[in-house]
Amino acid sequence: MNILLSIAIALLAGLLMTRVIKPFGLPAVTGYLIAGVLVGPYCLGMVGKALSIDGIGFSSMEYVERFTVISNVALGFIAFSIGNEFRLKQLKQTGRQATVIGIVQALTATLFVDIALGALSLILGEDKFPMSAAITLGAVATATAPAATLMVVRQYKAKGKLTDILLPIVALDDAVGLIVFAVSFGIARGMVSGKIDVYSIILDPIIEIVASLVLGAAMGFLFSWIEQFFHSRSKRLAVSITFVILTVAITMIKIPIGPVHLGFSSLLACMMLGTIFCNVCESSEELMERVDGWTTPLFALFFVISGAELQLSVFTDIAIVGVGVMFIIFRSLGKIFGASISAKATHCDPMIVKYLGITLLPQAGVALGMSVAAMELGPKEGSIVRSIILFAVLIYELVGPVLTKIALTKAGEIIPENRQSAKQINKDRNQNRV
Repeated sequence: MNILLSIAIALLAGLLMTRVIKPFGLPAVTGYLIAGVLVGPYCLGMVGKALSIDGIGFSSMEYVERFTVISNVALGFIAFSIGNEFRLKQLKQTGRQATVIGIVQALTATLFVDIALGALSLILGEDKFPMSAAITLGAVATATAPAATLMVVRQYKAKGKLTDILLPIVALDDAVGLIVFAVSFGIARGMVSGKIDVYSIILDPIIEIVASLVLGAAMGFLFSWIEQFFHSRSKRLAVSITFVILTVAITMIKIPIGPVHLGFSSLLACMMLGTIFCNVCESSEELMERVDGWTTPLFALFFVISGAELQLSVFTDIAIVGVGVMFIIFRSLGKIFGASISAKATHCDPMIVKYLGITLLPQAGVALGMSVAAMELGPKEGSIVRSIILFAVLIYELVGPVLTKIALTKAGEIIPENRQSAKQINKDRNQNRV
């Protein structure tokens, strides 16, 4: 009962907050995140805990972790939707540009953060800010949150050259981020322990990427084959949902094989699932539209839970805030500069050159996953990295969607519409019948 009550309150708070922020022109995802903070452990959850009323908000971070399965499934559907952008016809037009930009902007962000935080480490000394932490944070800088970007694109029905190239780049970020993080983290771990593990640096990320893509492709072909045996819209929708959840479940398997590990990235696997499906199944567009409608409340709940996970306690440490601000500034500069120069070099549209980098700033799920892995560096180094990432995610999650909306609007891909609400449309229909 407590879990169901928490879910109901979270959804209601998220929906109500979208009404509150609407007059300010803010994206719905920002409202969901703010609602998550309000029902989280630092606000409503604290009140519920003080009154000993379970289920009134999220009482603790441990309680929020109970909803991890919802977040995992939501990220799977987000990746599945992004995979729909990899249609062969579209890839022929933007594939080369997206690949070049995706790699360059990620590496540039890492370079900028490595230089800035590496210099800070030399100035402050290893005792106050270890070089291993600086290198790890540089790798985390690659990651971009696909969820916030996709939600803004969907809400405002953004269309145009910038939107077309944006989603493939965000998807590519996951693969680039895995490789960069594995290499940088391996070096950082070697600096702490005095021993560098070549297997974990080189083989683990390659195995994870290849295994994820193979799994996603296999599930995509199986999905397309099974889908043809069902003809009703409801059953085909059920099959679509089943395969996304099944793929997410399989990616949770971790198998040690000698010195390496066979693991999967749910984002890459579900992205490949969507890619194969949209290119093989003739009715994929119609099914994708139905899946999009079904996932609306799931995504709303996902972002409210994400808001509840944002740890406001990081603001109490001035040193963490200072380094976190540096991380945000130099990561942002790296993303914007890297996207701009690579877009210009690949002869992209001027609007892409000017605004693409801003849309790549949101950061959340993948970065948080990296922060958990960073705890292996040791109690001191791992704690520093995790705290800085938590601070950066807090800022990026609240500001990133707004900046993405502004950039897409400036590029002319979000056009304000004087749309009637569904309630008003139904009222007009009833009056016409009378």
